[in-house]
Amino acid sequence: MEQNSPASNNLDFKNKVWLTAGILLLFLVVAYLFSTLLNLLLLVLAGALVSIYFYACAGLLTEKLKIGSPYALIISVLLNLIIVGLFFWFVGARLNSQVDELSQKLPQTIDNAKSWLSERPLGEKFLNYSTNSLESGKATSTIKAFFSSTFGILSDVYIVILLAMFFIASPETYRRGVIHLVPTKGKKTAENLYDEVHRVLKNWIKGEIFGFFFIAVLTGLGLWILGMPLVLTLALIAGLLNFIPNFGPLIALVPAVLLGLMQGPNTALLVLGLYTFIQIVQSTVTQPLIQKKMVSVPPALLIFGQVGMGLIAGFWGVLLATPVVAIIMTLVNKLYVEKQEGENENNAA
Repeated sequence: MEQNSPASNNLDFKNKVWLTAGILLLFLVVAYLFSTLLNLLLLVLAGALVSIYFYACAGLLTEKLKIGSPYALIISVLLNLIIVGLFFWFVGARLNSQVDELSQKLPQTIDNAKSWLSERPLGEKFLNYSTNSLESGKATSTIKAFFSSTFGILSDVYIVILLAMFFIASPETYRRGVIHLVPTKGKKTAENLYDEVHRVLKNWIKGEIFGFFFIAVLTGLGLWILGMPLVLTLALIAGLLNFIPNFGPLIALVPAVLLGLMQGPNTALLVLGLYTFIQIVQSTVTQPLIQKKMVSVPPALLIFGQVGMGLIAGFWGVLLATPVVAIIMTLVNKLYVEKQEGENENNAA
């Protein structure tokens, strides 16, 4: 048997090192491109969701008032702009003053909360742990990763609005463009998938809008009954953050509880109980009704998607994790699960 010389062994080792380094470099490049491309795709998805919302409103006008599609779409856009304008016209000044008051009161309430916690053994441990986490930079880096944006929040919003305008102007152009990318054999399947994803996203938007009003109204009524200040601002914050499942309600709870502490510990506990009660009602009554009209996303899968996409894509990843997971589940169901079930039924027959 021939034995490899030390020179050839050394050469093989160098080749392996270079191959390993090349694979690692390729992996890093692919990961970087994926994260960058994912951020851009999420902005495209956000623009598509805005356009789907306006088309859903137009469809409602066409169904109820028998208005032609082009005119219904124009009325839909104008009507939404008028509603938003009227809202800010009537409550904009009040909302602005409440936001200013909240920004002024929050530092004081945080200091009051710290002094209240420091007087209790468990609270003191919590303060020490949070202080150490902030000093080490771990918590700060995680929060920045979760709430970072692609090009800056204003630029992102501008891009989303611009994309939405193009999608609203000629949706069929982009639909045909996506389907043209698919081979001839799969075009029919691609058309069905496109329409199914469109339906799922439209139903998700309907559910989120219903959830927004449900949470905002209940929160506003509850806080008003408790005699809390800044009811309008806190209710809007709770309703808007409801678009982010799991994490949004927790974020909305923080300023409400801190303001409750200014009224006293009992008020803070009542606020905590109110928010918990509203989330229980939503989870047991409204959420099942919403999920009947869209893909039911398992909670564990949704949390995994939110955390993963939040770390990769920041704010947009957390905000759009639910529709992304719903799209993926729709594709898996149509392309794999239903085919497998059909094959199993044929084999059984």
